[in-house]
Amino acid sequence: MAIKIAGTGSYIPSHVEKNEDFYNHQFLNADGSTIKNSNEIIVEKFKAITGIDQRRYVTEELSNSDIASFAAEKAIEDTKIDRETLDYIIVAHNYGNVQYNTEQSDTVPSIASRVKHLLKIKNPKCVGYDLLFGCPGWIEGVIQAKAFIASGIAKRCLVIGSETLSRVIDPHDRDSMIYSDGAGAVIVEENNDEGGILAHESATYALEEAHYIFFGETNDKDNDAKRKYIKMHGRKIYEFALLNVPQALKSCLENSGKSINDVKKILIHQANEKMDEAIIKRFYKQYKMEMPEGIMPMSINMLGNSSVATVPTLLDMILKGQLENQEINKGDIIMFASVGAGMNINAIVYQY
Repeated sequence: MAIKIAGTGSYIPSHVEKNEDFYNHQFLNADGSTIKNSNEIIVEKFKAITGIDQRRYVTEELSNSDIASFAAEKAIEDTKIDRETLDYIIVAHNYGNVQYNTEQSDTVPSIASRVKHLLKIKNPKCVGYDLLFGCPGWIEGVIQAKAFIASGIAKRCLVIGSETLSRVIDPHDRDSMIYSDGAGAVIVEENNDEGGILAHESATYALEEAHYIFFGETNDKDNDAKRKYIKMHGRKIYEFALLNVPQALKSCLENSGKSINDVKKILIHQANEKMDEAIIKRFYKQYKMEMPEGIMPMSINMLGNSSVATVPTLLDMILKGQLENQEINKGDIIMFASVGAGMNINAIVYQY
C-alpha cells in the first residue's frame, strides 16, 4: 500500500501588491529610528535578497477560512472524490481568522471546522482540527495524515495550508514586504500504486531558537496601540536554516533508501530566494555535488511568502502546468522541505 497525494488545489488571491507600492511607506528600524536609505533603495535591496517582485493579498471581504475552503474545493474536484468520505480535515495556519481592519484573531471555532462548514460536509466522523507548526505546518499535516492512514485510523485526509499574513504585518517594518496570502490543499489517501511518501523527518529547536519568529509591537514607537505583528530575527533565522535544513534533508533522503541522483525536484518553503538557494547548495555539497539547474522551482518572485501555503501552492502550480519550465512526471522522486517558527524543520521524500 502506498500513501499518496491524490489531488491538489490552490487559491491565489487576486490583489497584486508590487514592490513599487511600498515606496510611500514609512519604514523604521526596530528601535523606532529612521532608516537613512530612501524607500527606493530599501526596496531594491529587498528584491536582491528575497527575489520578490510582487505578492498577493486577499480582498477585504475574505478571511483565512474562506480561502482555505476555496483551495479545498479545487483539491476535491481534482481528485473526483465524494467529500463525505473524508476522514480528516487538517488545516495548517498560524494566525487564525483576522478580519480586515480588525486587531483580534479569531480561532474559535477552528479554521478546520469553518472549512468543513463551508464545504457543506455532513458526516460527523469527518474530524477537523488545526495545526500550528509555523511555516512547515502543511508538510507536518501531510506527515500526520500519513500516520493516520498507515495506522488504519483513516483512509482519506484533506490537508490544507492557508494564511492571510497581510492582516498581521507591520507597515513600518521592512520585513513586511516578504509576506503574502494564499492557500494550498491536497487529498492524501491510501493507494495500491507504488511510491507515495517514502520517508519524512521533523524537528523542533526551542532551547535558544523558540523566539526567532514572534509577535511584537510596531516599529513606530509613537504609536500607543498594543496591537501585535509578525516579527522575526532575520539573520538568526538565516544562519539557523543554513546549518540545520541541509542536514534534515540528507537524513530524510537516507531514510528513504533513495540516492541523491534520484531526486528530480525539491519543493522548499518559499521563504527567501537567496536563503533557499543557499540551503539547497549546502544540501548537495554534503554529497560533493553542485546544485542541479532547475532542481528548485520558485514562485516567491510573484507570490511572496504565504507561510504554510507556499509548498502546496507550488506543487499545484507545477502539476497544473502553471510554472514555466517545471514539471513532475510519473515515478519522479521529489522532496518537500520547510523551516519556520518554533523553530521547526521538516522534510518528505515522495515518489509520484
